[in-house]
Amino acid sequence: MENVPAFVRDLDPIVFAIPIFVVAVFAEMIYARTRGGARFDPRDTASSLLMGLGNTVSGIVFAGLLTAWFMFVYDHRVFTIGFAWWIWILAFVLDDFVYYWSHRLAHTVRWFWADHVVHHSSQHYNLTTALRQPWLSPLTLKFMWLGSAMVLLGFHPLMVGFLGALNLIYQFWIHTEVIKRCPAWFEAVMNTPSHHRVHHATNPLYLDRNYAGVFIIWDKLFGTYQPELDAERCRYGIVTNLGTNNPIKISMHEWFAIIADMRRAKSLRDAMMYLLAPPGWSPDGSRSTSKQIKARWAARSGSAASAKPDSDPTADSASAPQSAAE
Repeated sequence: MENVPAFVRDLDPIVFAIPIFVVAVFAEMIYARTRGGARFDPRDTASSLLMGLGNTVSGIVFAGLLTAWFMFVYDHRVFTIGFAWWIWILAFVLDDFVYYWSHRLAHTVRWFWADHVVHHSSQHYNLTTALRQPWLSPLTLKFMWLGSAMVLLGFHPLMVGFLGALNLIYQFWIHTEVIKRCPAWFEAVMNTPSHHRVHHATNPLYLDRNYAGVFIIWDKLFGTYQPELDAERCRYGIVTNLGTNNPIKISMHEWFAIIADMRRAKSLRDAMMYLLAPPGWSPDGSRSTSKQIKARWAARSGSAASAKPDSDPTADSASAPQSAAE
């Protein structure tokens, strides 16, 4: 077995990033109070911080299971790729490619959305929103297949984990309204606050767009890119907002909704569709998926670029949770 670099074995990038996160959050709060440009609600902020704390605890609880699984997969790898400097660059790009598809699935399969919706549940968009993370991610079992792809190929699990942490650290700073636009060359290639504001918005024009983690090029390549328009101000949250700051309800509401829908299902097919179809699916069409909301909005407005700036994104939707957003 190849030698794992000491810094990969011994360093957790997230631990080193925490002081930066804390300083950045306080700096954004001070800026918001003195200059504007960001919105905070004390209860919402507290919920986000508690969700982040719960995610950390969850990571500790499930660490043994995840480690055992990834080492098992690595023992059955196709290649042994190693740790050469160029491998790190390749792996970082490949990890972001996998993240794009993982994130996209989290918006289009309700089973995964039940976990990811936590991150989109805030109606505010600031750096604490980046810390609003789910508690039960390992239970979705996504790590067993999509999360294992790079390890099965031959990238060491510790390398994959290290680069995954760097990916998440990068995404922290893009959760802000303080930074309006970055230089054009940067906006063209990288994920930025402007791109990610679109991703968190519930406007029909913006629904299910900009899934990128680090590189926005994936969205441009696979048809999910949408620039932020000055005439279309982002409205954050989910299509049907929760109206609560209770972390337990935020964490569990969609899981309970899935159970309730499956219990009411009239057939096995309907039950499985409630679990695996896009959020908002219903057998009788009484609810609306994001795709249906976007289609009706586009039909009303004539084109996806001509929406009224303050149109109501919930006008076409029932009360079902929607894929409205990482």
